[in-house]
Amino acid sequence: MNFLAHLYLSGDEPHVQIGNFIGDHVKGRDYEKYPPLIKKGILLHRQIDYFTDTHPVVKKSSQRLSERYGRYAGIITDVFYDHFLGVNWSQYSTLPLGKYVTSVHRVLLRNYFTLPGAVKRFLPFMVKSRRLEGYATKEGIRRSLQIMANYSSLPEETDWAMQQMDKHYLAFNDEFKVFFEDVRQMAANELALPDHEGE
Repeated sequence: MNFLAHLYLSGDEPHVQIGNFIGDHVKGRDYEKYPPLIKKGILLHRQIDYFTDTHPVVKKSSQRLSERYGRYAGIITDVFYDHFLGVNWSQYSTLPLGKYVTSVHRVLLRNYFTLPGAVKRFLPFMVKSRRLEGYATKEGIRRSLQIMANYSSLPEETDWAMQQMDKHYLAFNDEFKVFFEDVRQMAANELALPDHEGE
């Protein structure tokens, strides 16, 4: 899952949201350096990633993208699924997406100096561009894929990826909904565990 989904699956606890948001940038046992609730968010992030990578519905979605993306197909699926979370947001939250994104920005900026260096570098741009909110639009997904291709080893196949999204839009949407029900339940179960069990 990508940023928007990770944040949503964190529930309403701000420090769990922070941990889940920075999860990709905390390696090995470095999570032990953080306060308990941020640590819980980091560990939840890892659980979500494992659950996503091994879920048969996600694998089915990713197969449509493997022709051009190969082993990176799952990353594109993550981004696509954030789009469908944005599109279907009202089914999962009573708070409008724009207000939710604003509240998340506030949490992250208030805790700016807690964040890893890499997150500090991209967060101001992400906030200014309202990238999380933009995931709900196809143009926002296109921009995200282009940014990822420019700053990582992800192949530059944005036009092709968007063609696949258009071609299989309803199938991706249906698969997202099936998967998201499963991952929501998994995350809720993890959050309900006492902190020491969540480790």
